[in-house]
Amino acid sequence: MTVPRSYDAVIVGGGHNGLVAAAYLARAGRSVLVLERLPGTGGAAVSTRPFPGVDARLSRYSYLVSLLPRKIVRDLGLRFTVARRTISSYTPVERRGRATGLLVGGERTRESFAALTGSDAEYTAWRRFYARTGHVAQRVFPTLTEPLPTREALRARIDDDEAWRMLFEEPVGVAVEEHFADDLVRGVVLTDALIGTFADAHDPSLVQNRCFLYHVIGGGTGDWNVPVGGMGALTSALADAARAAGADIRTGHEATRITTDGHHAEVAFRTADGEGAAGARHVLVGASPHTLAGLLGESAPPPAEGAQLKVNMLLTRLPRLRDRSVDPREAFAGTFHISEGYGQLAAAYREAAAGRLPGAPPSEIYCHSLSDPTILGPDLAARGHQTLTLFGLHTPARLFAADNDAARAALLKATLAELDAHLDEPLADCLATDAEGRPCIEAKTPLDLEREVGLPGGHIFHGDLAFPHATDSTGRWGVETAHANVLLCGAGAVRGGGVSGIPGHNAAMAVLGR
Repeated sequence: MTVPRSYDAVIVGGGHNGLVAAAYLARAGRSVLVLERLPGTGGAAVSTRPFPGVDARLSRYSYLVSLLPRKIVRDLGLRFTVARRTISSYTPVERRGRATGLLVGGERTRESFAALTGSDAEYTAWRRFYARTGHVAQRVFPTLTEPLPTREALRARIDDDEAWRMLFEEPVGVAVEEHFADDLVRGVVLTDALIGTFADAHDPSLVQNRCFLYHVIGGGTGDWNVPVGGMGALTSALADAARAAGADIRTGHEATRITTDGHHAEVAFRTADGEGAAGARHVLVGASPHTLAGLLGESAPPPAEGAQLKVNMLLTRLPRLRDRSVDPREAFAGTFHISEGYGQLAAAYREAAAGRLPGAPPSEIYCHSLSDPTILGPDLAARGHQTLTLFGLHTPARLFAADNDAARAALLKATLAELDAHLDEPLADCLATDAEGRPCIEAKTPLDLEREVGLPGGHIFHGDLAFPHATDSTGRWGVETAHANVLLCGAGAVRGGGVSGIPGHNAAMAVLGR
């Protein structure tokens, strides 16, 4: 466990953001030590084989890529690609006594809107609404790897007063209701404001607006893509790039304390063999703001609370749908929305806010293996197996505090029942089994995510997202802390959240004086 006494930079946390920072700094000639408490790097951006004896490598926690700038991939020479999903989304619904749905993406989109709503009005509104968010994406996304603009400078860059109003000044629910009349269409739009964020469409804090903004600006297009080889392919490429540049990555090394005078710092750590410490000119923390406060011995920020259910599955085949107008390979290729009508989302929020598990839990599913069959072993692929990833909304951590296991089981049962209502056969009939004969399905609550990968309160963004502009407390890059040589390079930084590498890039730029 011997490590050299002092480095130019010690990075706490070997998740994707910490690895991005390590690679940039090492390539700039700085000596870098990465301390990761888990046995491997990657944090929540990993691929694993969760089902014993089954050759399927699933993106176990984080699972799609939108916010990762091509600039980072190019700068670091990463061997990493994404696959674009052919379908954006499918949302099943019962209308006029028959099973139907809304298919978005491809040539059938307009026809699908008309069949669902009876006219072209909602389709026209959809195109107008997303043309406006697309304009915002093109203007805002490039700023994420630049020093933080002021609020006024960002508004001038967007140069669209209506877009600014609907995204930055009033609850996004206002814009959704102004643009769309159909409840199902409204719900599909609103979901981007609720992924990992527990809020109502009209929350006055605008936390839902911030979530929505980050979901529609990725890559300058808002596309959410599939990581080829699984999410672990990205973090493996990042670790390789950091090591090739000279970074020293130590797994099984848990940071326990940071002391600093603003010019020189020391990071204490422990391993299975004992304790140690390393000196540093700069310390970059890829863990949460809560972990950073604990390491510094300072008061913690307000508690964070995650609000999602993550379910991983392996199927022997995709299930048949009650809506015979769409092929399951289309429906599951994009985002398959379940119980996410506008009214359903509001009802689920009210129930959860009152301390009850939603009776009709909203969730969304996608099939990674349709876009990237390489995550399946050759035998599974040849036999037609498919993966499914489900992400549930409006399930805050507080609902699991009394009995996590019982609440998880109850929520999973209710969530799958909502899905089964749109299938022509029970999903259970399609589940593969592992080497011990158990169904290939696992569910993770916010409390599970906190325990397994250190997400505070199970919050996938480490806390509420921030608008991507400067305030009185943000600093130049949005990674600064009260200590001149301690920087936050994780999801809790301004412009953090999602699999982006942006906080890692920005913290490295701050160290390099860019």
